[in-house]
Amino acid sequence: MSTVNEQPPIIKLNDPILNKQGAELFVCKLYLTHPTISGNKWFKLKYNLQEAKRLGLNTILTFGGAYSNHIHATAAACKEYGLKSIGIIRGERSNPLNSTLTFAESCGMQLYFIDRGVYRNKNTDAFIEKLKTEFGAFYLVPEGGSNLLGVTGCVEIMGNVKAARDEGQRTIEDFNYVCCACGTGATLAGITLSLKPHQKALGFSVLKGGEFLKEGVQLFIDEYNKNTPRLSGLIPSTSEYGIETNYHFGGYAKVTPQLFEFASNFEKQHNIPLDYVYTSKMFFGLFDLIKKGYFNKGSRIIAIHTGGLQGNKGFQK
Repeated sequence: MSTVNEQPPIIKLNDPILNKQGAELFVCKLYLTHPTISGNKWFKLKYNLQEAKRLGLNTILTFGGAYSNHIHATAAACKEYGLKSIGIIRGERSNPLNSTLTFAESCGMQLYFIDRGVYRNKNTDAFIEKLKTEFGAFYLVPEGGSNLLGVTGCVEIMGNVKAARDEGQRTIEDFNYVCCACGTGATLAGITLSLKPHQKALGFSVLKGGEFLKEGVQLFIDEYNKNTPRLSGLIPSTSEYGIETNYHFGGYAKVTPQLFEFASNFEKQHNIPLDYVYTSKMFFGLFDLIKKGYFNKGSRIIAIHTGGLQGNKGFQK
């Protein structure tokens, strides 16, 4: 297994907007976790892959779109773990394959394309049974890696942040907010479970109409608390989370010239690349909230850069 860096760099941003509002913003570069299994995807997959091996199943089956970060990461992780992989891809096959699916195939993933209408049934028992008939025994990882084991992995994301120090060698454990992009809610749930009672997690929905995510996050948290032994000080029952739903830019994988410009300027100023589906929307929303005075003066904020940079090739194309 290639080296996985579960404690990637954390840097403090210097920005006139932050100085004016009296806020401190740190960025956890989770995208540097691994070259091909980067960001939160590693944390979502690690315990699922271990569980597959424990059960004696040597094939992982999962779902995703044509430029899915999850498909990309799962294919790479299965190759390194010595597991076979099957990707059920939304939409029709087009040749040549794009960069994401070409990479997945190069890792040995078997791609199976299905109609978008059929894809909506991916979670039904009848469809899963049909897949078992066609492919034989497999370990199912849901789209995005978002299940209890995925949440369990995401609980660990904040472990390195709590012990990190800023440029002045001060601990940054006593932060007020942790921010992340939100697609399924699993990462936000895991982060929330790792916080102390006075800290708050804030998710930025990349989906239009993302209000439903709050219920989904709570379901993940309830399931985790029900099924995972409570360790003293590790799983605070009073931790809070919120979801901002006004920064989706039209919906999942939708972008605008304003968002492109923001991502470009952000990278030039801070030397941090952003992906257009997730992190660019999160950072845009975060800076907008800072400018509007959402955070109290003196607030210490951690922004989790969850990766997804490989997906930018689709927009470049």
